[in-house]
Amino acid sequence: MTRFPSRSGAALDARLVSSLDEVPVVASVVGTQLLRQFLTAPAKACIVASLAVGQLPQVVPALGRAGKTVFVNVDSSPGLAQDRGALEFIKNMGAHGVVSTRLSLIEKGRPLGLLTMMKVFVTDRSNLRRSMDAISRGAPDLVEIMPAPIVARMNEQALHAMSPSVAAGFVETPADVALALALGSVAAATSDPRLWHLRRDQLPPVPRAALKRPAPPSQE
Repeated sequence: MTRFPSRSGAALDARLVSSLDEVPVVASVVGTQLLRQFLTAPAKACIVASLAVGQLPQVVPALGRAGKTVFVNVDSSPGLAQDRGALEFIKNMGAHGVVSTRLSLIEKGRPLGLLTMMKVFVTDRSNLRRSMDAISRGAPDLVEIMPAPIVARMNEQALHAMSPSVAAGFVETPADVALALALGSVAAATSDPRLWHLRRDQLPPVPRAALKRPAPPSQE
């Protein structure tokens, strides 16, 4: 079974290990248009987004019955409140976890038994430092790093602080998935249904030059 890195040294939740072991891709299922394709795809983990609050009680249980590990993007669900009550609602319908950019929701999710994925947008070094601080405080199970190409620009110290990570945004080819994994992410997230069939043993080789990382910033 595949081993996954963790910022704390603790083992990754067994549900996530099982979900990502064969297909290291998290399906970003936006709306309902591609739900049927995901239900029949070998990918096990998904993030559902842009579903109205009234749609979630039908969609989430159906995905659970199909053996999928379901995260709900709380920030992009119209009509869903941004509070503990919303998290309880999500858990009671059978979702396994939540995704949010909001530290307060990440902190509230774990006591309820939900897996948590904190979404961060890394746009510059100051933003990276703020994201690392929020992750340290929230201790999410996973960190969704956007956009995926920025992972190659992060030094080892930063990536460790933001692990276990899922690289997302501009993940368009098998080579993008392979590079994200080679750089230390546990998975790549994408809305492209063609990549929901990408098994670990089908990943293309990654050129050695693509793995070169920047040095940590000077402390002087």
